Amino acid sequence: MEPYICTVCQYVYDPQVGDPDNGIPPGTPFADLPDDWVCPVCGAGKEVFEPE
Repeated sequence: MEPYICTVCQYVYDPQVGDPDNGIPPGTPFADLPDDWVCPVCGAGKEVFEPE
């Protein structure tokens, strides 16, 4: 599972860590994030993320 980076604010989504503050448990691949998940830093949608 590879990390993805937000092209707006450079936040890195690390699948090994997940996004527990927003209900995403560790071990969740980026592809399995809900369609309405947004960057926890800037609020951008999944479409602005790229593989790191």
